[in-house]
Amino acid sequence: MTNITETEALSKVAAYCSTAEHCRAEIAEKLQRWGLPYDAIDRILKRLEDEKYIDEERFCRAFVNDKYRFAKWGKVKIAQALQLKKVSYNVCRRFLNEIDEEEYLSILDGLLVAKRKSVHAENEFELNGKLMRFALSRGFEMKDIRHCIQLSDENDAFE
Repeated sequence: MTNITETEALSKVAAYCSTAEHCRAEIAEKLQRWGLPYDAIDRILKRLEDEKYIDEERFCRAFVNDKYRFAKWGKVKIAQALQLKKVSYNVCRRFLNEIDEEEYLSILDGLLVAKRKSVHAENEFELNGKLMRFALSRGFEMKDIRHCIQLSDENDAFE
């Protein structure tokens, strides 16, 4: 967009923010693409924060919940994505620590069980290596991956 006024930009991003949660960095980037001067961007962002259109904590809570419940991402991948969105480390840590550990491990276990069915390996060692790489790529921590793989191996032994 070119030749957009500060008032027009404010109303457009306010409407944009009212449809879904967005972080400060996303809105700032959008305003920069529109060619607004930096002082106007700062004023718009301040007003959006004052009027609660954007809220870093609310965004972070929604982002963390969506990514681990629906996208089935691990804490590492979520933290990296939030860092790219310039969300403060303290806010990010607080909401990552609020994740229910039992539900988190259940999601990881479900992913590993589904992946185990589609992975072809010559032996258990190779299979576990492939499962670990898969879970690491999804952002899960090694301690949690090992825990779920050990439980899965123990359950297979009893069947």
